[in-house]
Amino acid sequence: MRAGGGASPRPAPFPAATSATATLLVPASVAMPPPRLAHLRRLLLSLRSAAHHPLARNPGRPLPGPLHPSLLLLPRAMAGAAHAGVATASAEYEEVLGCLGSLITRKVRADTGNRGNQWELMAKYVQILELEEPIAQLKVVHVAGTKGKGSTCTFAESILRSCGFRTGLFTSPHLMDVRERFRLDGLDISEDKFIRYFWWCWNKLKDETGNDVPMPAYFRFLALLAFKIFSDEKVDVAVLEVGLGGKYDATNVVRAPVVCGISSLGYDHMEILGNTLGEIAGEKAGILKKGVPAYTVPQPEEAMSVLMRRASELGVSLQVVQPLDPQKLEDQPLGLHGEHQYMNAGLAVALANTWLEKQGHLDRIHVKHSDTLPHQFIKGLSSACLQGRAQIVPDPQVNSENDKDDNSSLVFYLDGAHSPESMETCARWFAHVTNNDRIQLGSLKQPHADRNSRKILLFNCMTVRDPQRLLPRLLDTCAQNGIHFEQALFVPNQSQYNKLGSLASPPSEREQIDLSWQLSLQRVWESLPHNNEGLNGANSSRASSVFESLPQAIQWVRETAQQNQSTQFQVLVTGSLHLVGDVLRLLKK
Repeated sequence: MRAGGGASPRPAPFPAATSATATLLVPASVAMPPPRLAHLRRLLLSLRSAAHHPLARNPGRPLPGPLHPSLLLLPRAMAGAAHAGVATASAEYEEVLGCLGSLITRKVRADTGNRGNQWELMAKYVQILELEEPIAQLKVVHVAGTKGKGSTCTFAESILRSCGFRTGLFTSPHLMDVRERFRLDGLDISEDKFIRYFWWCWNKLKDETGNDVPMPAYFRFLALLAFKIFSDEKVDVAVLEVGLGGKYDATNVVRAPVVCGISSLGYDHMEILGNTLGEIAGEKAGILKKGVPAYTVPQPEEAMSVLMRRASELGVSLQVVQPLDPQKLEDQPLGLHGEHQYMNAGLAVALANTWLEKQGHLDRIHVKHSDTLPHQFIKGLSSACLQGRAQIVPDPQVNSENDKDDNSSLVFYLDGAHSPESMETCARWFAHVTNNDRIQLGSLKQPHADRNSRKILLFNCMTVRDPQRLLPRLLDTCAQNGIHFEQALFVPNQSQYNKLGSLASPPSEREQIDLSWQLSLQRVWESLPHNNEGLNGANSSRASSVFESLPQAIQWVRETAQQNQSTQFQVLVTGSLHLVGDVLRLLKK
């Protein structure tokens, strides 16, 4: 069903996508009984060539009877032939995702505030997993912030990897697969390694937890898993992005990082971190440690005063880093696009340089000219990659069908902005790149020189966000830069219908879908002033639709583009990284 005018579009002819959300609860039927799981894992470990890996354990009690053949994991060399035409995710990996999903609760973040929520349990979990010493041995770059902390971590990791070091990068959230959160030497951890480390941590925690000490919540488990992975993989440097806040974040069990960074601060997660920039800054400053050098970027005065006061209390010299001068890159572009990335790159350069200095590795970098960065830094900054941030993806389905055209008929512009400040940044980026596209189109030979372009907004945000703070900021900044949306589409995230990261389709039986939140987003949108006309001449204040699923919205956009091949459709996808991940998954199918 589509609210907001017009007939309901045809259901999309492809399966729904999935990704993780903070409120998803996996049905109990997904997970197998723990004893059977344990026996199966022991058998699998004994069959694998990795049986002598440090993670493998000796078989315990005998198996309680024969296992169904479908539960046995074939050797990797045979997997292709044995699973031709079957979903690529292994049965064991799906089982892992089911267990992970069981750690996600329905508890609303605002229910408990951020007074730790039994944060002291993290020390107990670290003890159970025997990670005290391994964590102490890690050479950590620790980054908190509201905007840009993931990009800053990505830049810093890429720089240090380009300097020849073995790197570990832990970021959140993931877009399509939970393994994206764990990068080793710039690559997502392999499925095999992820499975082995997961069961090692899961089994130990299951054996030692109960009523008094519950299993760790989802993000805490992932942070613990990251520490185990990075310590066992013997990374030279571990770059850790704070999940939420700082003081009570699971990554803050690191007591002595090499260097800390705080990226741009703004209003986000206010239900937990506080209603003022000062309160939010106080939570972020929780990662600062006595004697550990720290950097930040220019901040609003209210936030900066809190950061400086906390740094002074700890005897830390908190240095403010300016945006990176593009001339220092020797005409190389940043790997992450958008003018705002120069701020994140500047912070990353300071963090990487200090890490090298503190570890005694400044001799590894070579500077050609005094007014440019070391070539390893330039290489790292220009090759950095992070999906879902200022990402441009031509639609493979529509554009392959119209391959006679020199230009993409349908292009998705994806950015996971979800705070008022990042909405403004996203809008400026979208205006910049689409205006450039228009200039390039105008310079091409006929028949494309007079080709029209239509802007569509595809939006969703979490219910803890305030759309009254997000949508006006987005719309106003776009309008100031000459961009007007002719249609706005509001959709629920696919991830709310499927288990964590699974490739499985939603239930075949049609279920009632709650669209009340999407309808409220539409009402906010329609209440805003619009100065242009929508598709087919409709007033843009009324040119908005609510779709009951993301695949239906994508299908409608594709059909519209196919019916108007003289027009280029430019779709901005924003408001939620989960939404961005869902769209990417659908496009890749």
